[in-house]
Amino acid sequence: MRRYGKNPDEDDIRVRPNPKGNRPRTNIRPKHADAGEGLVLTVDRGRLTCLIDGRTVTAMKARELGRKSAVVGDRVAVVGDLTGAKDTLARIVRVEPRSSTLRRTADDDDPFERVVVANADQLAIVTALADPEPRPRLIDRCLVAAYDAGLDPLLVLTKSDLASADALLESYGALGVPYIVTNRDELADGSAADRVRDSLTGRMTAFVGHSGVGKTTLVNALVPERRRATGHVNAVTGRGRHTTTSALALPLPGGSGWVIDTPGVRSFGLAHVDPSRVIHAFPDLEPGTAGCPRACSHDEPDCALDEWVTDGHADPARLYSLRRLLATRERREGD
Repeated sequence: MRRYGKNPDEDDIRVRPNPKGNRPRTNIRPKHADAGEGLVLTVDRGRLTCLIDGRTVTAMKARELGRKSAVVGDRVAVVGDLTGAKDTLARIVRVEPRSSTLRRTADDDDPFERVVVANADQLAIVTALADPEPRPRLIDRCLVAAYDAGLDPLLVLTKSDLASADALLESYGALGVPYIVTNRDELADGSAADRVRDSLTGRMTAFVGHSGVGKTTLVNALVPERRRATGHVNAVTGRGRHTTTSALALPLPGGSGWVIDTPGVRSFGLAHVDPSRVIHAFPDLEPGTAGCPRACSHDEPDCALDEWVTDGHADPARLYSLRRLLATRERREGD
């Protein structure tokens, strides 16, 4: 310990400088009451394009958000330069509560969830009837994810000029999922887009589907002024190049709704889905679960749903559909 004389002066005392400043730490964060309200349109390598008062503004996540991230469809609070001028960068300081969150995992044993879109209220599941062949298991998985997130599903079947849609539609008849069947000529002349647009009015709809099914072609027809690149599908393997590499929210003409084009998927993992939530999409069956044993899988000998259906409260086909969807949570797509 350093000792000073009887009469120390300021030259005798040395104060170690504080490189972080002398301002005390606080847990109080600024409220940013003057922040602009934005909608995240796309995310690309840490830069988020937001729509604020009709302008597109490039922003980055503020440090105060911590690990919380913003995704396409999020409503956010943005501060800084909101002019949208070239080379300007704003900051996202708050992500507003989400009304819905569509998630997926890379595989069923992958614990890491990926948020596909936020605040959508409809999921359009696009699949081709041929070239490439339809993948019912992937459709089932997308339906489970939609029901889990509280989104209304919509089946969009393309290339009906190559194969009939009857068999596929029959397998989903008991679910009552609305559907639209299109062919390549209708896509070319715009009539397919007109019919699909009627189901999108006033809604935020996320489009999902694996490569080559015509998803981005359909989005281009819906929003022709914002055309995205499309790719070629190998006629032998049915595989195509992922031309859409990031999700993008696009306004329908006239401001009648939003479409969100997402990258093509080869799998749709459901590790994040609690099977007990899927039953909420079956209001005719849900009351029958009152007599089920605790943690019932709804596909075991003591399940009360069998008696519920036998007593005439619901169609047996509905119970079969529920159990088929729940089974997708336990089986890999290729099983």
